[in-house]
Amino acid sequence: MPGEKQAEEAIVESFNESTENEEKEVELEEKGDHSIFSVKSLLWHGGSVYDAWFSCASNQVAQVLLTLPYSFSQMGMLSGIILQIFYGVLGSWTAYLISVLYVEYRSRKEKENVSFKNHVIQAEGVTHQGPTKLVLYFTGATNILYTFGGHAVTVEIMHAMWKPQKFKSIYLLATLYVFTLTIPSATSVYWAFGDQLLDHSNAFSLLPHSAWLDAAVILMLIHQFITFGFACTPLYFVWEKVVGMHDTKSICLRAVCRLPVVIPIWFLAIIFPFFGPINSAVGSLLVSFTVYIIPALAHMFTYKSASARKNAAEKPPFFLPSWTAVYALNTFTVIWVLVIGFGLGGWASMANFIKQVDTFGLFAKCYQCPPSPSSVHH
Repeated sequence: MPGEKQAEEAIVESFNESTENEEKEVELEEKGDHSIFSVKSLLWHGGSVYDAWFSCASNQVAQVLLTLPYSFSQMGMLSGIILQIFYGVLGSWTAYLISVLYVEYRSRKEKENVSFKNHVIQAEGVTHQGPTKLVLYFTGATNILYTFGGHAVTVEIMHAMWKPQKFKSIYLLATLYVFTLTIPSATSVYWAFGDQLLDHSNAFSLLPHSAWLDAAVILMLIHQFITFGFACTPLYFVWEKVVGMHDTKSICLRAVCRLPVVIPIWFLAIIFPFFGPINSAVGSLLVSFTVYIIPALAHMFTYKSASARKNAAEKPPFFLPSWTAVYALNTFTVIWVLVIGFGLGGWASMANFIKQVDTFGLFAKCYQCPPSPSSVHH
């Protein structure tokens, strides 16, 4: 027992020393960067808490912002708001688990001397029937589950931070910010157009044409390009390592190397518009596991032994003071998402997908738009 205690104290001491050394280096870097104002220090600093928050928040809001009113029309206003908050909190918890696992991984690697230094319209005749069928209800719920699916870049963001231990609350703060965008937007559009949204999964298709709409479409496209870059970052790194280009210092060479990844995905995105039913199907079959189930199971397996829990780099949070409570919440997350998200959500989203598959079209010039009078006549 004395030997174990001494070993544990040595581990904690070495971890604290490495953290203090990193903090000193960061302070020196910050002083050096702020001594001379430059565009690089303004746009390319990269490792602060604000940078991590900005990355998380911008990675959350994408085309889902346009499909949430569609989900509200399937579920009703109250269910839409409640489930959006619920999955936002649940997603924040699994992001917290990923941050804990990363800190644990980093602390173990640092003991092996591994360095991490490079690191409102009004519309007439609007009705709001709310949920009318279970298929529509669970399809809408699954699309909301898909809203908070930016966990793929969580580790990359933490790896770029100067102090990754501070990431634990960043995702929650980013989610709270996202609520200020998604909830007012979804509720106002659903209130304005009501049940018309059941046949228009893209909110842009119901808005009257104007310069404001054109500007919104352009801004959304720009945002989609940025989000695409965020979401594909882990895949880029894997591909670069496969072809032996990950350690090259040439940005242009790495950009060219990534083209075999970008082009096929871009081509598929042009063929199939990823809105509404497709979002729900992806959410139930893929996001359920990558965002909720796998992080919870990974956390449980990592700390399944008493020694792992005793020597954990991150202890349970203050609102769950015991490991039993952490395991209980993880178990609830796995069961809930497996049954509601993957099970019922998968059934509903696939049924809705099959029902609407004829409205997609390949390389459609206008997604789910009503047929022209000439085509109807013929």
